[in-house]
Amino acid sequence: MRFDTIADALVAIKNSEAAAKKQCIIRPASKLLGEILKVMQQNGYIDSFEFIDDGRDGTYKVELLGKINNTRAIKPRYAVKKNEFEKYEKRYLPARDIGILIVTTPKGVLTQKKAREKGVGGRLVAFVY
Repeated sequence: MRFDTIADALVAIKNSEAAAKKQCIIRPASKLLGEILKVMQQNGYIDSFEFIDDGRDGTYKVELLGKINNTRAIKPRYAVKKNEFEKYEKRYLPARDIGILIVTTPKGVLTQKKAREKGVGGRLVAFVY
């Protein structure tokens, strides 16, 4: 029984990285998970991912690069204003300019750096470093 598909997916990725595997299968798939994987790919944490429609919920096949030390979902999903990101960077990331916070905003799923550039706040979803 799954309660949080995002948290389950990120733990599966972290465990596959720790076991030095080249790929990871994530199921069930969701649109939000796809957007999170896209942000991770744009920032160089994963190589590629592919949606596979299996007739039910779907799955993602993720190709790993071995660059992830830790990734997790942030619970509860804190609401963050555009000038409050630094507080959460100190809380979840190991050092300055290492890792990213993934944020859902009205302008899409972004990193904390892009959200700060665009001048929008949102809700914290996950962190990766």
